[in-house]
Amino acid sequence: MPAARPLPVLWSRPCRMTVHNLYIFDRNGICLHYSEWNRKKQAGISKDEEYKLMYGMLFSIRSFVSKMSPVDMKDGFLAFQTSKYKLHYYETPTGLKIVMNTDLSVINAREILHQIYSSIYVEYVVKNPLCSLSDPIQSELFRTKLDNYIRGLPFFSARAG
Repeated sequence: MPAARPLPVLWSRPCRMTVHNLYIFDRNGICLHYSEWNRKKQAGISKDEEYKLMYGMLFSIRSFVSKMSPVDMKDGFLAFQTSKYKLHYYETPTGLKIVMNTDLSVINAREILHQIYSSIYVEYVVKNPLCSLSDPIQSELFRTKLDNYIRGLPFFSARAG
């Protein structure tokens, strides 16, 4: 019988977690907002092409998950991860899509994405008569509140590795 492997000590050194970027898309795939904090590598394409690529990937994954899931998924697609980052996804009943890329240490950001929607987007975009819901968000107050919220998250680190 092989010797039991010791459990890793998760608290022996500080873990730096972070948020890389965040997208907000309307129901038609228009990118209403994009922010980045700790993005180490650029896509090598224009931002408009990146937005189309991201939305197309989301559309495909959502379709795949809904068709291939062996069980009824009331929440649908919530997240996926690669070897380098984790994509967290939240969709509102009106079709607004919020996407946040983090490092792999962030387990579940669904409640955070819901808070961004209900406490920041609704308060500073939907309730703002100067903001059109079908145009990119121009509100500096929205940008500031979102940035402060993200930087205040317990897993945000400005110097993540």
